Amino acid sequence: KSRRERRAWSFFGLDSTTMPLRLDVKRVLFQRSDRVKGVDLHPNEPWLLANLYNGSVHIWNYVDQTLVKSFEVTDLPVRTSKFIARKQWFAAGSDDMMVRVFNYNTMDKVKVFEAHSDYIRSIAVHPTQSYLLTSSDDMLIKLWDWDQGWMCTQVFEGHTHYVMQVVFNPKDANTFASASLDHTVKVWSTGQQVPNFTLEGHDKGINCLEYFTGGDKPHLITGGDDKKVKIWDYQTKSCVNTLEGHTHNISAVCFHPELPLIVTGSEDGTIRLWHSTTYRLEQTLNYGLERVWTIAYLKGTNLLAVGYDEGTVLIKIGREEPLASMDAGGKIIIAKHNEIQTVNLKSLSADSELNDGERISLASKDLGSSDVYPQSLKHSPNGRFVSVCGDGEYVIYTALAWRNKSFGQGLEFVWSYDSSMYGIRESASSLKIFKNFKEDKAIRLDYHAEGIYGGALLGVRTRDFICFYDWLDGSVIRRIDVPVKHVTWSDRGDSVALVTDDTLYVLEYDRDVVDRYLESGQEIGEDGIEDAFEVAHEVSTRAQTALWVGDCLIYTDAAWHLNYVVGGEVTTLFHLDHPMYLVGYLKNLNRLILVDKDFSVISYKFLLSIIEYKTLVIRGDMAAAAAALEAIPSSHHNAMAEFLEAKGFVEEALAIATDDQYRFELCVQLGKLDVARQIAEVLQSEKAWKQLGEMAMGGGNLEVAESCLAKGRDLSGLLMLYTSTGDAVGMAKLGAMAREDGKLNIAFLCAFLSGQTADCISLLGEANRFPEAALLARTYLPEKMSGCVAEWKEDLSKVNRTAAAALADPAEHADLFPSLAGGPPADEEVFQEPEPEPEPEPEPEPEPEPEPKPEPEPE
Repeated sequence: KSRRERRAWSFFGLDSTTMPLRLDVKRVLFQRSDRVKGVDLHPNEPWLLANLYNGSVHIWNYVDQTLVKSFEVTDLPVRTSKFIARKQWFAAGSDDMMVRVFNYNTMDKVKVFEAHSDYIRSIAVHPTQSYLLTSSDDMLIKLWDWDQGWMCTQVFEGHTHYVMQVVFNPKDANTFASASLDHTVKVWSTGQQVPNFTLEGHDKGINCLEYFTGGDKPHLITGGDDKKVKIWDYQTKSCVNTLEGHTHNISAVCFHPELPLIVTGSEDGTIRLWHSTTYRLEQTLNYGLERVWTIAYLKGTNLLAVGYDEGTVLIKIGREEPLASMDAGGKIIIAKHNEIQTVNLKSLSADSELNDGERISLASKDLGSSDVYPQSLKHSPNGRFVSVCGDGEYVIYTALAWRNKSFGQGLEFVWSYDSSMYGIRESASSLKIFKNFKEDKAIRLDYHAEGIYGGALLGVRTRDFICFYDWLDGSVIRRIDVPVKHVTWSDRGDSVALVTDDTLYVLEYDRDVVDRYLESGQEIGEDGIEDAFEVAHEVSTRAQTALWVGDCLIYTDAAWHLNYVVGGEVTTLFHLDHPMYLVGYLKNLNRLILVDKDFSVISYKFLLSIIEYKTLVIRGDMAAAAAALEAIPSSHHNAMAEFLEAKGFVEEALAIATDDQYRFELCVQLGKLDVARQIAEVLQSEKAWKQLGEMAMGGGNLEVAESCLAKGRDLSGLLMLYTSTGDAVGMAKLGAMAREDGKLNIAFLCAFLSGQTADCISLLGEANRFPEAALLARTYLPEKMSGCVAEWKEDLSKVNRTAAAALADPAEHADLFPSLAGGPPADEEVFQEPEPEPEPEPEPEPEPEPEPKPEPEPE
C-alpha cells in the first residue's frame, strides 16, 4: 500500500500486515501405500502418477478414487517419474540406473536404457521439445532426445555431490536449474557445457528447487537439509528471502501456480503454506503420513499432490471459479491475482454475430491493481462501485477509474439492495452494516458465522442454518434450517434462491407481511417471522452458479448444464462443453454472459419474452400470455406449446404448436380424430395411422378405423377388426396384403378362417414348413397329401436321406393309410353343409282299451 494508505490504516487502528490469507483446503484424494518418492499430475486426464520406493508406479483417478493402472517397474526404488502427455507416455528413473518409458494406455514398454552409473534422482520433461533431463548421484545431468532414438545429446558436469533435482525454466525452456547436495544451485543453458551461474547460500545440501510460474518475477525457490527455504532472484543472483519454521530437512518446494502461495514440504511431516508476497506463514497441514518427499502441482488448477512415507494426498486450495463481476450495462471486471482488467460488452451492437458457446473476441483493458489479494469481487447494485475482499481486508473502488473509495477490515463483504449500504463479517461473531461509507450499526451473534450474503436481506450462514437480518434495524427476519452454500436474490427482492449441496430452493419473500409484523410491535422470536418466506419450488440438483433474470432463475449444475427454472419447471438451455460461470445478462442482446477459468467470455441466447410468457401462464392470465406470445419468434412456439402441455393447457398448446408430429400427438391426447386425420395425411407415417386406427376403433368408428389401419399397414389390427365383424371380403383383402408384406402367419389365419385350405397348404410350402403342410393335407385335403409328402422328402433329404426315405407316400403305400380309401375328401366333410337329420317317425298312438262288457243282470 502507499504511505498515505498505511497512515490511514494506522489511524483506524488496523494493521494490514497481520491479517491472514483466507484459504479453503479440501482433500480430493487420500491413498495409503508404501513410501511415495515422486508424484505428477496429468494435464488432461484426472490422473495422479505416483512412483514408490518398492519399485511400483501407480496411476490414480482422483475423481472416482480408483486405481487406473499399476506398473511393476523394478525391484529397486523408483525415485522419480513424469508424464509425457503428448506421447501418452510416462518416464521413470530408479536405483538400478535405468530409465524406463511406458505407454500408459497400452502398458507397453516404449524404451528401457541405462542412463547413469548411480541412482537416478530426478527427471524433467521439456515443455515443447523432445527432450528429457535426468540427474543422478553420479553428479551428472544428461539430456536425452526421444526423436533421435533416445540419444544422449549432452552431458552437464559441474556439481561435486549428488544432483537431487532438475527443472526447466517455464519462462525460457532453453535454460534449467539443478540442486545438489554440494550446497549449490546451478543454472544451465542447453547447448552449453558449463553453467551460466551458481547460487550459494544454504548451509547444507539442497534437496529441491522450483521456478516461479505465476507472473513476471524472476524467482527460484530452494529447500535444503539446513531446514531453510530460500527465494532467489536469478537475474540479480541474490537471495530475496529465507523462510524458517520446519523442524527437519526440506524435501519439496514449489510456487503455487494460481494463488500467492509458496508450498514447502519437510521430513517433519508437514506441508506449510506461505504468502508469496509477505512471506508470512499462512497455514500448516499435517495428514499423519510421516515424512513428506515430493510435491506436484497442475498449472491452471488449484490442485496440489503430495507424496509421503505412507501414501499420497491430493488437495485443492482455494476455489477455481474465476473472479469476475458484470454491471447491468455489460462492463465486466476481472481479477487475475492482484491485476484488475476490464472487458466492455457495450461495444457489441444488436446486429453483432454471436454464436452460442463461442468465445467473444474483445480486447481487455488494464484498470490497475488491487491493494489486497482478491478472494471476492462484486459490483454494487447501481454499478458505480466495485468491492474487493481478501486477506481479511476489503477495499471499495470506483468502477470507472478504479480509485480507492473506502477500505477496512473484514473477512467478507456484501452489498445491500441499496448501493449506499453494505455489510461486512468482522469476525465469526460480529457483523457491521455501513451506510454512505460510515458505520451504521453492529450485530453481535450468539453463534459461529461461516459466511454472509447480500441482497434484500443480510444473510448469515452457519454449518446448519442461515439467518436473515433486516438491513435497516438489524432485526432477525427469519431463520431457515438449511445448510446453504450460496444465496442469490431477484432484482425486485421478492424471490431468493438457496443453493445447498444437493438441492436448489426457491423461496418467495413477503415484505408486506414482515412490515405489518414489525409495525405491530410484536416480539420477534429466535426463529424470526414465520410467514416471511414461503417455499415456491424445490429442485434436486447440484447447482454451481446461479442468477436471476427477471422472475426466472438461471443456474449451472454439476454436470455443466445451463438450466432455468420457471414455475418449478426446469428447462435445459444448453450443454456446456467445459466449466463456465454465470456473471450476468445483457438485455439489449438477449444473451447470458458466462466466464470460464481462463477468463474467456462466452454468451448464450436467452429471450426474456419467453420468461414473461411462461410467468403469465403460471399466473393464469392467458389473455395477456396470448399477447406476449406475439413477441416470441415462431421458432420457439413449439417449446412454448410443450410448456403449456406440461401445465395442463393442452388445447392452448395445440393452438400454437408448429411441429406436425407434436400437433398430431396433442390431437390424439384431446381425442380430436378429424384434425388428427388431416395431420396424418401430411405426416404419412404408418405409426400415426396405427394410432388413429386404434383411436377410431376405441370410439366405435369402425369405417374410419379400417381406413386408418389399412394406411398404417396394421395387419394385426385389421385381423382383429375383420374377425370381430365377420367381414369375409375384408379377410380376403387382408390375406393378400399380408402375403404382399411377407406376414405369412396372418395370411395363413385369413385363409384358414375363410375355409381356403389349399391356400393354407400353399403358404406353408412357401414358408418351407413342409411337415405342417403334409399333416394339414392329411386332415383336410387328402388328395394334396402326396404332393406335400414329396416336397417334404425332397427337403429332408438335404439333411438326412435315411429319414427322408422313411417317409411313406400314400400314393405308393395306400395300405398304410386305410382310413383314406374310399372316403370323401376331408374338406367336403368339414366345409359342406351338414345333411339334416331325418325327422323321427311319430310313435303310434296307443289303442284305446275296450270297454268292459256289462255283466248280465241276474235272472
